[in-house]
Amino acid sequence: MSVKYIVTGGAGFIGSNVVKALNARGETDILVVDELGEDEKWKNLTGLRYEDYIDKDDLFDYLEELTLDEVKAVYHLGACSATTETDADYLAYNNYHYTRALCESCLDAGVRFVYASSAATYGDGKLGYSDADEMTPKYKPLNMYGYSKHMFDLWALKSGAVREIAGIKYFNVYGSGEAHKGDMRSVVHKSYGQILEAGKVKLFKSHRPDYGDGKQVRDFVYVKDAVEQTLWFGEHKTVSGIFNCGTGEPRTWLDLVSAVFRAMGRKPNIEFIDMPEHLRGKYQYHTQADLTKLRAAGYVRPFTSLEDGITDYVQNFLMKEE
Repeated sequence: MSVKYIVTGGAGFIGSNVVKALNARGETDILVVDELGEDEKWKNLTGLRYEDYIDKDDLFDYLEELTLDEVKAVYHLGACSATTETDADYLAYNNYHYTRALCESCLDAGVRFVYASSAATYGDGKLGYSDADEMTPKYKPLNMYGYSKHMFDLWALKSGAVREIAGIKYFNVYGSGEAHKGDMRSVVHKSYGQILEAGKVKLFKSHRPDYGDGKQVRDFVYVKDAVEQTLWFGEHKTVSGIFNCGTGEPRTWLDLVSAVFRAMGRKPNIEFIDMPEHLRGKYQYHTQADLTKLRAAGYVRPFTSLEDGITDYVQNFLMKEE
């Protein structure tokens, strides 16, 4: 059997949207790789068309039987994305060693390898959010998830693999297909549920004097834009490196929650609560994707505004699910 595309994390949030986008382009020769577990992630596969599904632990055995030189691209989007995960050994294996082994297989076969990095690699943001190669070794992630992603970025640079592959540092992605992510869901999804249940949204208070409550800012990117950028790098094989995926325009949590209320036709009702002690030293108060390198690489597609993205997500996905 031959496949044209391999999507790891293919039942997950961004991964299932990548499969969906490939389907929209008429592509169905897709191998979906994931670990379904006991949550409802499997629901993201319903309605998708693909050649085969395998568990992530079986991938390397599968590759021995697959002719990799017939594969156009491997989109490696599978990872443990929980920023609160404390098992460092698990994160190092799952997010670094597994990624490295898959990357090396692709390099040996001359297959395009596109992988998910993360804005969590930037740490507290004091050094900015530049994806320039010379800056990458200077960053200090705030949690082990971010560091596990950073480990592979550093290996890609040191080994020279970065000259043949594409890494994408996703900022705060939101959109359809994230319902299974539990506490790692976007605040858009969480807010929608809180509004339905209680008519209000709870946000963390600021614990820094330079940010007011709800004025912490993040770079929120709609999943449709994240997918477009991901597929673009799979298609443009002469463009390699590590690139940011964000709008470049940071917005406050108040902006985000207010947009959810408006999309639902309701007036904002927000309550501020204390941030748990264990999160305070690991919390990013500001993120903003530097798009200089991405635009210079030739990616010119505009990003969806926060208000338009939330309106589409709430009205055309979340409300219809209800």
